[in-house]
Parts: sequence; structure tokens; C-alpha cells
Amino acid sequence: MAKKISSLEDLGGFVFSTNKDFEFNTESEQEETLSAGQQKLEAHLDKKNRGGKVATIIKGFVGNDDDLKALAKQLKTLCGVGGSAKDGEIIIQGNFRDKIMDFLTKEGYKIKRVGG
Repeated sequence: MAKKISSLEDLGGFVFSTNKDFEFNTESEQEETLSAGQQKLEAHLDKKNRGGKVATIIKGFVGNDDDLKALAKQLKTLCGVGGSAKDGEIIIQGNFRDKIMDFLTKEGYKIKRVGG
């Protein structure tokens, strides 16, 4: 069953066609997740706009949102804290950069420390 289109943004910029044989494809292309060895991640510490609290941010993940959220869940469980995953970034509450870097290295990811 086709996805229901609820707004013009769901059309992806397509509004009208005069071609009688035109078929609108509503399937979106899923971004393919790179393997752990091909990922080049960066581990940042950040406390801006967080009320003075520190957060560990993992940037550079290439793949679909489901895989990003699965990795974020593993990291949150490892550290025992909360966090979020969106726009190719994983935000973990607290300073767990070393612990996360060790875990990701053992999993086969290439991770680099950025900043202090």
C-alpha cells in the first residue's frame, strides 16, 4: 500500500505533470549504512546551550536513522544515561568520551577525539 501524502512536502517538490504516462513514485530511497570499518566518527565534548552540563557528541555517522538509533541505544545502555540520536549525531548526557571511544574501537569503528 502506498504511503498517504498529507502535504506538498511529501511530494518532494513535484506538483504537476502533463505527461499522461507519468507515474509518481512515493517510495523514498533509504540511505545505506556503511559497515563499522568504513565509518569515520568524531567524539566531541560540548556544554554550550545545555545549562553548563556536559554532553558527549558522536558525529559523522553515515547510514539510515534506524541504525543510528540502534547504535545510540547501545551507547546509552553502556553508559547508563540518556541521550538522543538525530541528523547523523548521537548525543550522550555526560562526559563518557573515553568509555564510548573504547567501545566503538572494539566494535570496529574508526573514531577520532576532537577538542579538549
